Amino acid sequence: MGLRAAQYAAGSVVLGLPAFMLYGGAVFGGQAPRWARPVLAGSAAALLLLALAALALQTGLMAGALDQALNPEALGFVLGGTSLGAAYAVRAGAALVLVLTVLVLRPGRGLWPVALLLGLIVAASFAWTGHGAATEGAGRWVHLTADILHVVAALIWIGAVFAFAVLATRRIEGDAASQAALATALGGFARVGTLCVTALLVTGLINSVFLVSVEQVFSLGATPYGRLLAAKLAAFVAMLGLAALHRFRSTPALERGEGGLAGLRLSLGAELVLGLLILALVGAMGMLAPPASL
Repeated sequence: MGLRAAQYAAGSVVLGLPAFMLYGGAVFGGQAPRWARPVLAGSAAALLLLALAALALQTGLMAGALDQALNPEALGFVLGGTSLGAAYAVRAGAALVLVLTVLVLRPGRGLWPVALLLGLIVAASFAWTGHGAATEGAGRWVHLTADILHVVAALIWIGAVFAFAVLATRRIEGDAASQAALATALGGFARVGTLCVTALLVTGLINSVFLVSVEQVFSLGATPYGRLLAAKLAAFVAMLGLAALHRFRSTPALERGEGGLAGLRLSLGAELVLGLLILALVGAMGMLAPPASL
């Protein structure tokens, strides 16, 4: 569970940060801040190591003994004979290519489209190691596609919150230009955030059709999966509330030069914690059988 949650957290930066730099790049005058590249490279390197560790652990579990985790024959079987192993390999490969890309490409906007593409590959690999890939029958591709879009929307949103939190923690008190740039970035995320929320709601409903049978909707609280799902939904609603607070209160206050930076930092930190909590809950839910399969 911990490995899954940590990979999701690293993936939110790997996908969310390049997306943020593309749709919010005008705020920086086309020049990414100094912290962006090392943060992206560090997150990709962490994801690479985490994916390899998860692959080794999965190999040991499938072999029936953890001391077989690095056995070449067992690893070869998992990588070449299972979709799960292939997904881990793709994730690790995309993370490695991203690290090399950050090191090789010169600073500039040319990095971010490539990073975004690699981030999308990482997001798709998460869906391939989740419940969506296990669905069989006519609805397999519908469920898997919805799961991929769900992961993409979630990681872009949480990655943006991370970027905003970093920007807000910089020493910009009394710096009207920096505060105005932060307000512009927050305002510019409104459309992207709306798309993310819409995608999460629609794909979440589709996923629920496959994972939660109609007969079990009202008894979800009796199952561990249902309780985790309820906690996830509660955290999601809380994130929506904080996002609305940023959109309709904090951002206008910054635009008018009326302050509110301390409150914004606090609410962004809370939203980021909630996002990470959701990733941890998703990691735990991925280890449980959904109600529809019971």
